[in-house]
Amino acid sequence: MQNLAWKSFVKKIFDIYFTRIYIIKAFVIALFLCAFIYLSYFEIHSLALNTLFALLGFYFLLGENRVVWFWCGFFTGLLWFYWISFSFVYYDLAFLIPLIILGIALVYGVLFWLIAKMSASLYIQTPLLFGLSFIDPFGFNWLKLPLILLDTYFSTTPLAFASFLIALSLFKAFPKAYKAIALAPLCLAIAWQTPAPITPPLLDVALPSIHIPQSQRWDSAYQQEAIDVNFALIKEAIAHNKELIILPETAFPLYLNRAPKLIEALKSYSHSIAIVTGALTYEENQGFFNSSYFFDKGEMHIAHKIVLVPFGEEVPFPAFIVKLVNQLFFDGAQDYQKAKVPHDFMIKEMPFRSAICFEATTDTLFEGNPKQMIAISNNAWFSPSIEQTLQHLLLRYYAKKYQTVIYHSANSGKSGIILP
Repeated sequence: MQNLAWKSFVKKIFDIYFTRIYIIKAFVIALFLCAFIYLSYFEIHSLALNTLFALLGFYFLLGENRVVWFWCGFFTGLLWFYWISFSFVYYDLAFLIPLIILGIALVYGVLFWLIAKMSASLYIQTPLLFGLSFIDPFGFNWLKLPLILLDTYFSTTPLAFASFLIALSLFKAFPKAYKAIALAPLCLAIAWQTPAPITPPLLDVALPSIHIPQSQRWDSAYQQEAIDVNFALIKEAIAHNKELIILPETAFPLYLNRAPKLIEALKSYSHSIAIVTGALTYEENQGFFNSSYFFDKGEMHIAHKIVLVPFGEEVPFPAFIVKLVNQLFFDGAQDYQKAKVPHDFMIKEMPFRSAICFEATTDTLFEGNPKQMIAISNNAWFSPSIEQTLQHLLLRYYAKKYQTVIYHSANSGKSGIILP
């Protein structure tokens, strides 16, 4: 009996020791897989560094056991998406921040764990890892693993990413004498890096930088100040002979369709410059919309958002749960309504796809392969954090994928023109 107890004690010690080793290893792998975001955040632009970290991250992950996979997913989810919890401050739910961060990390930990649970074989884990980018927990699609290759010597196309993973699997699985075979798919991952034609911006656009804290965005005491800032920016753009000015999401923090005086003023200015701005819309018997407004030559056009932010603009659960969640956490507020199809604004007789924040990083908004897109965002919900950097990287990824020029205007984020 004493011998059995001793063996059991020794086994527990070894289990604890190796579990700690696995967690440390998983954390290091997660750091490699997340490095590109933080390098970009700190304005460190190095193809060599990003390439090295991408190679190391995927190489050390493939073929590992379930413990490493789980903790790697856990730390990756945490390092990519900790900022999601920050928005709960503005619902007076700051006490939920640790739970939200833990929940997000656990979701991705489980997703990674399932891959290793299905098989310990490299040849099974590789296609499963490839497929992970097509899984969107609760409709949230920002874990795009090919994004890790954006600023490397490799392409981000599905074929290139698949070749990249296959190359690492072969290099890890083959004996030393045959490892050179892995260079073939690795070279393909580089070869698929097709240089995009340089597409110059078609319009002289004003994309002003705006930094209004979220705590002030919906405070009625600051509403007139925000309106005055918007009109000052419009006048400045006219003075500089700009053809178009793009103001961020909810730049007018009100139901603009219910503000006739503002509409008339914007229509008047639109004879001198085309104007795109974000605001809310309320329609009787329909509800609330997050909208993009376009004013040109005295006319107004409205495009409603079609892809809503999970838990931010809609609760992605069945109706009876949605009502309960909104009652418990959001003072009974209703989900936003949404349009059914993307909308294009015609500017200088050219179509510009309208996109609002999150939806500009979804394939849905690129249906029909639009050549120009106007994306407006309000990132003050998550400031300061890496969210703005991650969004900018994703916009670059989609611009490249669909060969679309994106005119991005953000409050508390990176505004600018993104070329394919």
